[in-house]
Amino acid sequence: MIHSVLGEGVTALCCATALFDRGLDVEVIVPDGAPEPASRFAGGMLAPFCEGESAPDLIVAKGQAAVNWWAAHVPGVVRQGTLVVAPPRDVSELERFARATREHDWVSPGDLEPDLAGRFARGLFFSSEAHLDPRQALASLRSRLESRGVSFRTGAPRGWIVDCRGLASREDLADLRGVRGEMLIVHAPDVALTRPVRLLHPRFPCYIVPRENGRYMIGATMVESARRGGVTARAAMELLSAAYTLHPGFAEAEILELGAGLRPSFPDNIPAIRHAADRIHVNGMYRHGFLMAPVCAEQLATELAELHVHAD
Repeated sequence: MIHSVLGEGVTALCCATALFDRGLDVEVIVPDGAPEPASRFAGGMLAPFCEGESAPDLIVAKGQAAVNWWAAHVPGVVRQGTLVVAPPRDVSELERFARATREHDWVSPGDLEPDLAGRFARGLFFSSEAHLDPRQALASLRSRLESRGVSFRTGAPRGWIVDCRGLASREDLADLRGVRGEMLIVHAPDVALTRPVRLLHPRFPCYIVPRENGRYMIGATMVESARRGGVTARAAMELLSAAYTLHPGFAEAEILELGAGLRPSFPDNIPAIRHAADRIHVNGMYRHGFLMAPVCAEQLATELAELHVHAD
């Protein structure tokens, strides 16, 4: 029987991939006229231990599988770890972050990133973490599926329905809410960073993720709002100010893109697989899409493959 996966974001593509890898018949239904998935505005950090600062242990434990999953399915996974720093006035934030997380070492930031030499006295290095370019990863997953004969189409689903539409599923998931995130992409040829850097601040923490050709993604805003629309002036100013605090070279950066997305989230901010009468929902990724979508996808694929074996 065909499995119709609804959606075109990271959850849908991961689910379609995991189902196909189990030998199940899959198609992807692309919602007609839907807004861009929130995963296109993600940072692409595969950082389970850093997420442990605020996320439950479940995210830290299960999210560790994400790096190897992505490396096995798409090119471009960079295993350079994550560096966490704080300005001298916010050194207490760095110590708090250290207490809240694990699997890190205290380092001199300039030893890892020469561009930061002399700017930060101490930092935390999470060596096992990684990052990728979200849009390249999504395009690679889709291309891989299409090359293996998986159809992408609009229209009505058939057979088993796996609903991965994010906030578009709110009519069926009453407790699903939107959490707004805003980001910038800049071209900063005067800055040379090789790994994601998190800059801690008691009110406005920020992360900066290197992309190809001198581009950087700057993000981290989390707003409890389902308002769609462009980046606010306040968010843009705070993100740019944080980037400048990290490295003055960002002052001359060219802004290439400002974007905002709505992350689908359940009340506990933990992704879930929910079985309904006519479909299975995989939703609620919150800020953990690239970290947890592969985990949920593999769990779902295992369940459905076993179900079909028993049915046969």
